[in-house]
Amino acid sequence: MSKHHITRRSLLASLPALSLAPGAALAEIGRSQDEPVNRIISSFREQDWRDHFDDLGKASIVADTVSRALHFWSGDGASYRIFPTSVPTSDELTKRGYTEVIRKKVGPDWTPTASMVERNPDLKYMPPGPDNPLGTHAMYLGWPAYLIHGTHDTRKIGRRSSDGCIGLYNEAIAQLFEITPVGTQVRII
Repeated sequence: MSKHHITRRSLLASLPALSLAPGAALAEIGRSQDEPVNRIISSFREQDWRDHFDDLGKASIVADTVSRALHFWSGDGASYRIFPTSVPTSDELTKRGYTEVIRKKVGPDWTPTASMVERNPDLKYMPPGPDNPLGTHAMYLGWPAYLIHGTHDTRKIGRRSSDGCIGLYNEAIAQLFEITPVGTQVRII
């Protein structure tokens, strides 16, 4: 039998505290005092644009596939932002190096590449909409079939889940889309 005796009165008195921190309360259930609490710690590392580019140009983006973060610097250096991303599922699908944003589109449509169809013959063209894997906005890179885009499937962010692209939450890609000019230099590391 447990050392702790819970009465109806003590349970009711604790409900307001539980409603303020349900995640913390649930994390404690079934954990002994000696067990460490498993906390998710962000792997984001701040980047310095000077480590990647000679100058900021129109703007600069570094997509870090290890920490799964996209770093953005405005051309005047006044703004630095970090966004969580999804990254390619394997190193074979990951293209690394320098490119640039060559085109932007709100409400992109999607056509699977030949290699995607080879892996999954059921893939077909998708018009813009809630099932489209490119989400609400897309920024096309100088490499064919590589994009920075949104996703409707929020479970993908922070994971290896793409066929080569860098994915962001739809809210994040909308913000990035707004501040990123065509011609922004991009480095995928």
